[in-house]
Amino acid sequence: MGKSSSGELLQGTLPLIVLRILHGGPNHGFAIARRIELISKEVLRAEEGSLYPALHKLELEGWIESEWGTTENNRKAKYYRLTAMGRKQLRSETERWNAISGAIAAILREA
Repeated sequence: MGKSSSGELLQGTLPLIVLRILHGGPNHGFAIARRIELISKEVLRAEEGSLYPALHKLELEGWIESEWGTTENNRKAKYYRLTAMGRKQLRSETERWNAISGAIAAILREA
């Protein structure tokens, strides 16, 4: 799942992370996983066993939709993109994350 304890954090925040990455435009699963690694400087990892079930769940929720396309390497891949409902959910999840992370930061400062 991840390096040291980062797997726990990623498991709880994977939907938010995926929605945020797809906010930048459609992408396929492998590229989403690679973006997570690159942006987090390899602190966070999305393994296939957690990423693809999360993508499936986000699609069932109506927050993303998919279609088959061809990658840069000329391989067939399912591309995911954010829906209007997904953009709304991204705003909501971001607000929730900011509230939680602010509360944790306050506790770490004060405790």
